[in-house]
Amino acid sequence: MRATSFPHAALIDLRLVPAALVTWAVTLIGLLGGWLPAAVVACLSAVLLPPVRAARGRAWRNGLLAVLIIAGVAASGMAVRAHAVGEHPLRIAAQQGERVTLRATLTEPPRPLQGASYGARRAQDRSLAHVRLSSVDTGERRVRVGGRALLLVPTEQWRTLIAGQELTVTGRAVPPRGGELLAAAIQVNRPPAQVLPPPGRQRMAEDLREGLRSTSRAVLGPAAAGLLPGLVVGDTGLLPPEVVEQFDTAGLTHLMAVSGANLAIVCGAVLLVLRLAGAGPVPSAVGAGLAMAGFVVLAGPEPSVLRAAVMGAITLFALALGRERSALPILSASVIGLLLVAPGLATTAGFALSVAATAGLVLLAPTWAGAMHARGVPIGIAEALAVPAAAHLVTAPLVAAISGEVSLVAVVANLLAGPLVAPATVLGVAATVLVPIFTPVAAALVWLAGPELEWVLAVARYSAAVPGASFGWPSGVFGGTLLAVLAVILLIVLRGRIARLVLVSLVLIVVVVVIPIRHRVAPWPVPGWTLVACDVGQGDGLVLATGREHEAVVIDSGPDPVLMAECLRRLRIRSVPLVLLTHLHADHVSGLPAVLSGRRVDAIGVGPLNEPAWAAGEVRAAARAHGARVLPLHAGQRMRWPGLVLDVLGPRGELARTTSADDANDASLVVKATTRAGRILLTGDVELPGQAELLTSGIDLRAEVLKVPHHGSRYTTPALLTAVRPQLAVISVGAGNDYGHPSPLIMGALTRMGVRIQRTDRSGDIAIVPDERGSEAVERGNPLRPDEN
Repeated sequence: MRATSFPHAALIDLRLVPAALVTWAVTLIGLLGGWLPAAVVACLSAVLLPPVRAARGRAWRNGLLAVLIIAGVAASGMAVRAHAVGEHPLRIAAQQGERVTLRATLTEPPRPLQGASYGARRAQDRSLAHVRLSSVDTGERRVRVGGRALLLVPTEQWRTLIAGQELTVTGRAVPPRGGELLAAAIQVNRPPAQVLPPPGRQRMAEDLREGLRSTSRAVLGPAAAGLLPGLVVGDTGLLPPEVVEQFDTAGLTHLMAVSGANLAIVCGAVLLVLRLAGAGPVPSAVGAGLAMAGFVVLAGPEPSVLRAAVMGAITLFALALGRERSALPILSASVIGLLLVAPGLATTAGFALSVAATAGLVLLAPTWAGAMHARGVPIGIAEALAVPAAAHLVTAPLVAAISGEVSLVAVVANLLAGPLVAPATVLGVAATVLVPIFTPVAAALVWLAGPELEWVLAVARYSAAVPGASFGWPSGVFGGTLLAVLAVILLIVLRGRIARLVLVSLVLIVVVVVIPIRHRVAPWPVPGWTLVACDVGQGDGLVLATGREHEAVVIDSGPDPVLMAECLRRLRIRSVPLVLLTHLHADHVSGLPAVLSGRRVDAIGVGPLNEPAWAAGEVRAAARAHGARVLPLHAGQRMRWPGLVLDVLGPRGELARTTSADDANDASLVVKATTRAGRILLTGDVELPGQAELLTSGIDLRAEVLKVPHHGSRYTTPALLTAVRPQLAVISVGAGNDYGHPSPLIMGALTRMGVRIQRTDRSGDIAIVPDERGSEAVERGNPLRPDEN
């Protein structure tokens, strides 16, 4: 971009912005409020049209007329859609919880759920699949209908399906959550029936994507092999969990989502090649258009990809071709068009982030780059600084609202990683296209992308390791609005030279003084720690020091690999002689890949119950893949390390011989750890029958620290608490969980006993350290939530 091409603020064309904002607002009213509020807005727009039209000599008349017309059209469309969904036969069946049989077509591949529950299935064993309906059979009648539905399906039986396949599915219909134009959500426990082959273009696209994945695995290291498909088509399934966490902390997650930037890079490369070959404007535009259409097919026909196509066209043709004055009207028109065609985008975070980022590039980046260039900064450096700064500023409120976190290193990380993303993406796309034709050439292109990928990974790794790289912020609408207001105030204030000097001084003080002092006063990991209860959400993830540097035993691995990986990274654990899984429920085993990835693991200890079967199979497969042995554990076993002794106390009696998945909680391994901070009783999810077996066995249950069973559920007998007589109780529990954990009954019983209570949902990671009383707890604090204490 030339220095003379930067627009002045006065030249920005805002005429379509009100119409775009009104369209968005009206669409949200219809999605969240239903057809009646949308119909009221449509009628109100119609009523206001005549008086506004009759007003003469008003400069605002035409603009207001356009806004009213667009609002009326959007509201009418939403009213019709919402009413049709409300009266849909499938919605009526969902309100009664009926079993239904659907004939439908997948609009996108099934995608595993994120997170997990404490029940017999992990979330990733369930996938979400959006479908377009052809017919609905409720048992009483079969009707041909349109509309859309959401399927909750078993991952293993649906994982090979791709978009465009027509199928028959049977399940129980339930009402969908608000904010979506879905007839129903269907809970499915069976594989699909009568599955037809996908359209040829979808089959070809999936083969190309699989070719990229397999070639990346063969040529690159694990992290780079997972990153390349993420940059090219948004496929992050191969990324190690710790890398996902690093990208999130560094503010680089957007690189692994299909966005307008991907399309701009691909189409820009095609334009450059065509221009160098001497092609004129028309052939160049046609070539770029074909490249964009091909990329949409390659990435998949999901709404996010179609939205990215529109935003990519804006970024490419409005900015790269020097038409900055038309960029904002084109963006506004695109928002209007997309919401009229696909109103469901109005409630998606990806759409909001994409619009905000594009608006930042249009409104702020050129002005900032021009201002820096006017002060002597070379134009390339000015643009490189302005683009990530503008994108981060306008998207930070949305990111904070979603994640409750603000990254302080995002601008620098994007500045360092951004220049190498484009060549890696272009090489990856070229390799994807060439895999079925010239596999060696495709492999060579993937190999050439390796250094760029390693650089981006290094930027993410070192940025995430910066002390204070991110800090907690209130999530939700309040947190996002608060940060947006502060950002606007900051922009206004920074127009003054003195204010800029003050801000620079404050930043220097924070970087040079505050952050080092903070981390010197409250270091993590805490010196001398013996146990850390990781904040892994609604689940258990415990780490016991063995007495050797950078080595620890891990007890359970939580429901989320990302959270478990980050906890182990903070503790600098490189070697794990034993991962002990108390039982095989999702909230105790789903984070196992994070423990196995990037460190040496000798053995995985399991109890007598191999249920649920899917979990037992995955544990064995993970152990084989990482060269760890599976070690059966039973009551009476003892294991020793220099600073740690583990005694397996249970399960005992009949529970040690159970084969029923219904007894999984009571078949939990119960372990007593002897540490420098005293005895710690680790109880898994053992409930009343299992506790009764322990109490009647006559074994010594006394311990200074108790990991309260089953996240503090009410199924804990007071007799167990009396037998243990702990000084300190640790409850590993997720904030705002749906299970009522921890139970007020248990909290009250512990309080009456004078036990000090620590909860991961309020304190974040909790470290147990020795002191004069035997043991003491040190809170790390949760960086993703405000402290609730």
